[in-house]
Amino acid sequence: MKRPTAVALALVLGMASGAVAVWAYQRGPALGSASLSPEWTESQWPLAADQWGSGKFFHCGKERCGSETKLYVRAKIGFCKCDVGVDSDEELERIGDLALFSAAPAALGAGHPIKVAWMKGRSRAFTLGGSFFTKASALSVGFNDRCDAITATVVTDGSQAAALEPAVLDFLNSERVMGWAKLTLGL
Repeated sequence: MKRPTAVALALVLGMASGAVAVWAYQRGPALGSASLSPEWTESQWPLAADQWGSGKFFHCGKERCGSETKLYVRAKIGFCKCDVGVDSDEELERIGDLALFSAAPAALGAGHPIKVAWMKGRSRAFTLGGSFFTKASALSVGFNDRCDAITATVVTDGSQAAALEPAVLDFLNSERVMGWAKLTLGL
């Protein structure tokens, strides 16, 4: 290989590895890393009141969740299809709260069934847009008890909301959240 070609190749490889390093740094720790262990801190509901009122708001920092992550959980009394519940992506979209965070969220694939305590529902990942380095993502979760639904929306400044799903479902199944759900749903 001629010297000018070798120098050019070395420069291109150096720039590419630098770009990958910046991307990896901005993403935060990998979800498979031992240092990642979500810890949810409750704060006051930060959103303006609407017809569904407020709910529970939790935050997980970059050091614990890989990126700044927010979890919004609230009940929607009498808003679910009583006969089948949250059984489709269309129903999840109808009852979910993604419109509070993006005018045009883009699904990253089909949703899938989930279970939270005794309730069945659905989960689906979305991207909220932005540039390559600042892309935000979301996870929409909805589940129901008869005609009443509970929605959970995870919004993260990283691209890994879908990867946080197991930790989010564990938290939604916790006594902390289920105690609130039972009280809110009048059970």
